[in-house]
Amino acid sequence: MNRIVAFSLGAVVMAGAAALSFGWVTSAPAQTVLMPSDPEVVALGQAIYSESCASCHGANLEGQSNWRSPGQDGQLPAPPHDSTGHTWHHDGDTLFRLTKYGTGALIGDPNYESNMPIYGGLLTDDEIIAALSYIKSTWPQEIRESHDEMENRQ
Repeated sequence: MNRIVAFSLGAVVMAGAAALSFGWVTSAPAQTVLMPSDPEVVALGQAIYSESCASCHGANLEGQSNWRSPGQDGQLPAPPHDSTGHTWHHDGDTLFRLTKYGTGALIGDPNYESNMPIYGGLLTDDEIIAALSYIKSTWPQEIRESHDEMENRQ
């Protein structure tokens, strides 16, 4: 009987630790807020984007051609971050987690392969938020407003 209780208790502790660990690792900082109207944040974000993102996503946020279809390597090309892409369909927390932890962590598939680097060890949280703020600052006003509405519903 004591073995069963001990085993059950151990299983619960392990499951809790795994859940806590996964939640901590893949969560965005508390209240991730993009700041597309803050000139200093946007300027920092533009510099970070130019240095870390533009080589794949394009200097003008245009993405790679045929970004919706897998390339010869079986992976999707970098999507655009301008109004023609889908970036603005995702809330700030999702964009942050995707950038910091990668698509595999975001979708719960550690074997998911992507050409997108995981920036968690390369950029600080503030730098990631700045880059995302810069991207949002380039969207047309109606898309920014739509994104703001989505953010406010959550």
